Amino acid sequence: MDYTIEKEIPGRIRVKLAGPVPQDYLGALEAVLDACADICQFRIYPRIGSIAITYEPNEVTRLQALKYLCDIDRTTIESAREKRVLSTTALSHNLLLDIAWLAGTYLVRRALLPHPLSFAWNLLSFVPFARAALHSLGRGQLDVPVLDATAIATSFVQRDPKTAGETMFLLQLGETMEAYTEAQSESALIDALLDVAETANRVEGNTEVQIAVADLQPGDLIAVRTGMPIVVDGVIETGLAMVNQSSLTGEPLAIERTIGDDVFAGTSVEDGEILVRCKSGLGESRLRSIVSLVKNADLYQSERQKRRDDLANRIVPWNFLLAGIVALATRSLTRTAAALMVDYSCGLRLTASIAVLTAMGQSARAGFTVKGSKNFDAMCDADTIVFDKTGTLTEAEPRVTKIVGSRGWPQREVLRMAACLEEHFPHPVARAVVNEASKRNLEHRSLHGDVEYLVAHGIVSTVEGKRAVIGSEHFVVEDENVTITARQSAQIAKELDGLSPLYLAVDGKLVGAIGIEDPVKEGVAQAVQELRDLGFRHVIMLTGDNRHAAERVAEAAGVCEFRANQLPEDKYAFVEELKASGKNVVMVGDGVNDAPALALADVGIAMGQGTAIAKEVADITLSDGDLSSIVNLVKLSRELSHRMDRTFAQVMTLNSAFMAGGIAGIITPQTSSLLHNSTTIALSLEASRPYAVS
Repeated sequence: MDYTIEKEIPGRIRVKLAGPVPQDYLGALEAVLDACADICQFRIYPRIGSIAITYEPNEVTRLQALKYLCDIDRTTIESAREKRVLSTTALSHNLLLDIAWLAGTYLVRRALLPHPLSFAWNLLSFVPFARAALHSLGRGQLDVPVLDATAIATSFVQRDPKTAGETMFLLQLGETMEAYTEAQSESALIDALLDVAETANRVEGNTEVQIAVADLQPGDLIAVRTGMPIVVDGVIETGLAMVNQSSLTGEPLAIERTIGDDVFAGTSVEDGEILVRCKSGLGESRLRSIVSLVKNADLYQSERQKRRDDLANRIVPWNFLLAGIVALATRSLTRTAAALMVDYSCGLRLTASIAVLTAMGQSARAGFTVKGSKNFDAMCDADTIVFDKTGTLTEAEPRVTKIVGSRGWPQREVLRMAACLEEHFPHPVARAVVNEASKRNLEHRSLHGDVEYLVAHGIVSTVEGKRAVIGSEHFVVEDENVTITARQSAQIAKELDGLSPLYLAVDGKLVGAIGIEDPVKEGVAQAVQELRDLGFRHVIMLTGDNRHAAERVAEAAGVCEFRANQLPEDKYAFVEELKASGKNVVMVGDGVNDAPALALADVGIAMGQGTAIAKEVADITLSDGDLSSIVNLVKLSRELSHRMDRTFAQVMTLNSAFMAGGIAGIITPQTSSLLHNSTTIALSLEASRPYAVS
């Protein structure tokens, strides 16, 4: 990047760029400068093409910061632009321009326009306020636009256009500041969500390689299978799948997509397998799905937030009633206007909304994505938490430790066949089998025919003309009618003692079993204890695994209650039973088999390495597998509740005082309006402070 040094003092330098910084590139430039460890702070002046940089005052850091600026090129900016297109600099710049325009035109009109022209201008400026009020009245609503328009009209009735103009200026200034504060909170949330990593399976020849979504290029081919997310916009080249698009369209039912159909980022495959050719604009497609989540947050409002919004709507008619009483009692239009100039609605709505957006942004930066304030509300009130075992309490990367062959099948062949069937599915156990086969250099691709995945049961395919199945004992024995002799059962129980077994059968005969070691994650026992300390009376584990393996994990995790051999419908029924008994239930899982229970619980939490379907139906997604995030989430939810209660009391107290002062004649209506708007902005900034949860 070309630049010249304009000014310099130790620890601070200002450089002049070759030209202005286009607004579309401000966010990208901010992201690039943020990434430099040698730059402590920076400020971009886009119109004049200048950057002020603060660094540690020593020559080494100075030279490294300047070299970093030199190395920034168009490729760097374009790459960053795909990940971040929103700019806090642009927001601040636009705010200053809007305020300057409002204040400048108001002062010029007031100082230079003669009275008749000033009166006409103010009447013209009143038209948008009157139109908004008439629109509300047409819908039978007495709301803030009606309140504002009435207050302005009162000044015109008093033949005081100067006061009317001042009132409109203050209202417009307050709206501008409030819109900026909310936009800044949304921008911070979107930037935080963009930093959450996602991966995709890129097809390279006959193999698949897992890479970061940010590294995908237009034209790349990616594989998407049952339970996996579609992370970019693209066109299906091969395959057929049922795609869940609810995050974009709101339609809960999956729709069929096949060769030639478009698919979009933010959706997921419920069933099937497709190869998708990536389109251009990968960053924009990811951004769109995130912006959709943020903009739809109102659909997931908590009861606390809804109550504040409802109160804000209901309180406006009481403003009019109070104004009527003041008019009858004092016969003073000035004091009547004071009852109309202050409303509670803006403060109640804005502080609650910003408190929630701040909590969502902080959540995203801490590793969990929350779909709306109702989930914070539910986490705050929860008293029961239910965990899936595999990939939730246990490591996301379980490993194969023992293989048992039967009917003359060697261990290598059992593992090769199992990997052939498991390679298509994004479950930790499936990855463990495939990884072990790769370690032993066992070729297992392209051996089978069509693969059928039966949720929480197992996998069925045809290999060399023979029916092959792999899965739980329940699936293999009861569903597939495979006979396991007493001798086979005893051998498997002895050799796979304490492990999670996978049973493999071919043409109705058991040919082997694979023992999966599923160690408990580090820190799980501590997180479980902290949840108990926070008031969770019931901490429960559900698993499809056998009782012996479940008992081992429960003991290591510090979980006192557990149920083994659970199918998806069993998990769903258990959560339903808990809710029916009056408990507020959090369900934590990662697999397709957890999806029904996740959807039913008061709060469903999906692990970040889990399937896209689990993430789709869940209310909260953890970007990693650290259960301490759930502890922090509970603390954050309670802090949010406290903040909303505190700002509610502050809004009600301050605005009541301003209104009383105006009605009593202690302050003018315009002063009360100024104080009302100023405190609303101040409380909104207070609501945007980071939460202390550690």
